Amino acid sequence: MRIVAQRVSSASVTVDGDLVGRTGLGLCLLVAVSPDDTAREAAWAADKMARIRIFDDESGRMNRSVLDVGGGILLISQFTLYADCKRGRRPSFAAAAPPGHGNAIYEMLAKFLRDAGVPVETGIFGADMRVSLTNEGPVTIILDTDDMPKQPII
Repeated sequence: MRIVAQRVSSASVTVDGDLVGRTGLGLCLLVAVSPDDTAREAAWAADKMARIRIFDDESGRMNRSVLDVGGGILLISQFTLYADCKRGRRPSFAAAAPPGHGNAIYEMLAKFLRDAGVPVETGIFGADMRVSLTNEGPVTIILDTDDMPKQPII
């Protein structure tokens, strides 16, 4: 799983002109799922995103999480994060999960984030979406579950 996390003061997503999800202060997460991703990767990513300290404390240091600041998450599926541009001029998306598996893991990620206490709104998986956001900082973090610890998570 690959996630591009952006610290935002606001973010929203529309589909066919209809607002389907939004958040104020919080994170906008662009998420791509690989065929090898399981509930383990979704749980690890949810824990990391709920608790990563990228919001300013009273001293202006990034020392607070989205949970600490009472923020929310706008979760957007984006299989194009697995684009392979090594050959030719048209990217290959072969490393992205098929839609059924991708949607299942995406929904698990949303559930695990909600279970952690973070308000989560989503786009519509597989839809042609319009995402708008105001990135604060700017702060943008890339998380890849290929980098997660190999030992069991306790």
